[in-house]
Amino acid sequence: MDVSLNLWVLTILGLSALIAVDFFIGRKPHDVSTKEAGIWTVVWIALAALFGLGLMLFGSGQASGEFFAGFVTEKSLSVDNLFVFILIMAKFSVPSHLQQRVLLIGVLIALVLRAAFIAAGAAIISSFSWVFFIFGAFLIYTAWKLIQEARAGDEEEWEKDRLLKSVEERFGVADKYHGTKLFIRENGKRILTPLMVVMIAIGTTDVLFALDSIPAIFGLTQDPYIVFTANAFALMGLRQLYFLIGGLLKKLVHLSYGLSVILGFIGVKLVLHALHETGVHVPVISIPVSLAVICGVLIVTTITSLIASKKQAEREAAEKDDKSSIEA
Repeated sequence: MDVSLNLWVLTILGLSALIAVDFFIGRKPHDVSTKEAGIWTVVWIALAALFGLGLMLFGSGQASGEFFAGFVTEKSLSVDNLFVFILIMAKFSVPSHLQQRVLLIGVLIALVLRAAFIAAGAAIISSFSWVFFIFGAFLIYTAWKLIQEARAGDEEEWEKDRLLKSVEERFGVADKYHGTKLFIRENGKRILTPLMVVMIAIGTTDVLFALDSIPAIFGLTQDPYIVFTANAFALMGLRQLYFLIGGLLKKLVHLSYGLSVILGFIGVKLVLHALHETGVHVPVISIPVSLAVICGVLIVTTITSLIASKKQAEREAAEKDDKSSIEA
């Protein structure tokens, strides 16, 4: 897709305006209700759908299909990322009315840093087509790793990385939250508030997630414009999605299996594409097929997860009743 500089500028200005509106609406710290989160989740998804339809009308059907495939993939990977966000919030005991501000700034940091990742990835791909072999192998390895972790059944843990620890040691951190303040003065020294530390944690953690999500979307499209916009729309609705499905996440017990299938599928697609680029006659997986596989896997994973969670809840309720009857 041939994208002019003017279109790039208009797109970035439009996305910046949407972020500004989102920030203005959530400028006052408050507990986000399910209704509010639900409304804004629908709004963000609708905006993404309108953008995809716009690509179809003013661009091409292929560009639109690539955007929707990339958006659905990035959104599904973002849902898995929410598990870690919940752990970070709990680790730092973030007050519920401040969580939306943490997510907003954290996602904004991640969006800026991901833009740099995308630019670097596009430059590498344009110069070295063999990098698709590396991306494909990495995604297949990540898929296998996800399956191993899911089979192990271990609960995820989050630990502070060296960067975060060094920031805390260098600048110092206050012992309590001070509203929405990011810095305060204590004994004449300017130090960080816990809110600032959490924002850094959310932002840097999401960049780490980009190590698999960026190669994944480049497996669906090599157009930097589509890669960037798909990532942007997937990330900007993440804050509302956090509050909407926070309780539902525990029920998506098969999500890791579904994501592993998606990443593995895209990894194979990348390897086939790389072989095709080198002149080897191999089948090429089209965007409609990719979109169908991704959506199909997510639907099946969600259904099986909810069924498994329901059965687990019934078993726990039966065991509780048996225990109560024995004690009586």
